Amino acid sequence: MSSNYRLLSAIFFIYFMAWSFSFSFFPIWLSQEVGLNSAKVGVIFSINSIMALLVMPCYGILQDKLGLQKTLLYFIAFFIMLIGPFVSYVYAPLLHTHFYLAAILGGAVFSCAFLAGVGTLESYIDKQSRSTNFEFGKARMWGSLGWAMASYFAGLSFNFAANLNYWLSSIAAVALVGLLVLVRVAKSQPVSAPARTFSPVQLLKAFFKIAGLWRLSVFVIGVSCIYAVFDQQFAIYYTSFFKTPEQGRELFGYLTSAQVLLEAIFLYLAVKWVNYLGVKKSLLLSGVLMALRIYCSGIVSDSITISLLKLLHAIELPLMLIALFKYINMHFEARYSAMIYIIGFQFTTQLMASILAVVVGVVYDNLGFALAYQYLGLIVCVFIVLSLFTLKADVIKTNHEK
Repeated sequence: MSSNYRLLSAIFFIYFMAWSFSFSFFPIWLSQEVGLNSAKVGVIFSINSIMALLVMPCYGILQDKLGLQKTLLYFIAFFIMLIGPFVSYVYAPLLHTHFYLAAILGGAVFSCAFLAGVGTLESYIDKQSRSTNFEFGKARMWGSLGWAMASYFAGLSFNFAANLNYWLSSIAAVALVGLLVLVRVAKSQPVSAPARTFSPVQLLKAFFKIAGLWRLSVFVIGVSCIYAVFDQQFAIYYTSFFKTPEQGRELFGYLTSAQVLLEAIFLYLAVKWVNYLGVKKSLLLSGVLMALRIYCSGIVSDSITISLLKLLHAIELPLMLIALFKYINMHFEARYSAMIYIIGFQFTTQLMASILAVVVGVVYDNLGFALAYQYLGLIVCVFIVLSLFTLKADVIKTNHEK
């Protein structure tokens, strides 16, 4: 148990480090290096989401069928290895000459590596944590530390060479494969896939018939999805508070690193918070913090306050993530846990993001970031009130039910 815990924590660390190198400055790279406006950046994020929608159901079904086998994780690591050469020699040139082709190819690669891959990795390690008895939140904390370390250097490396961060992701993927080789798979897999063989279509039909899934979807669509769209181009808005783009990028990297370090600490504490507050209250509280950050980002006018608001992410994400896994384990069958997290949460988030990203991008160009954020914050508030009535109350499972 302790050996696998250490290895899986290291895998979280390396994976999130690779993801941070690629995506911490992705909107800034698109805007300031490639030269796209907010509407086109919105198109990129929308297509990324659409491609992730195509990959996520496949990942969710396959991972539930594979149980604790590592096959799918090797597949994800392979795509991360491609990031450096793909961005430098294919993606960046095509964005100037064949924009939509580049967006589709990029969406496919980024989805297989990160946008759909992260849910698969988190679900796999959650299964391992329940199989070998360690706290998922403590392992996930190391992912935040990996993101923080990469973010600290990402601003400097971006200013040195805009594509360097993507090559660093590829290098990290090599280490990821080495760690995966060492992870032991238990012979007894109590949380693996159902014994009967189902086709993917049958599994999806069974998934959408799961009682109570729509209740969680209200929170996911109205709170998590809108927050994800808000966060997509926040880095561009943040750099506008500084005299030069270079200064903004460098400070954004340092701030993100500090934020994720705090996030790692709060991930460790979030397990106790969620156990104390209860799962439903924790989800609602995370939503309130998200709404507060979105709305207030639209009314502040100085770099210090906007920086402090970004640090709220260090509290809201751990609360939501730990509470979400506990909500799934509390109210749904274990055999569908990967599909519920990947399809019910990750898939739904990407679906709504694909719809909203272009619309919100156009709003940014026409109304500005500040006013758009105020509207988004108010919409999230409405869905928090709805979630108060739709989310299921906490239940205590017996040992037999667990």
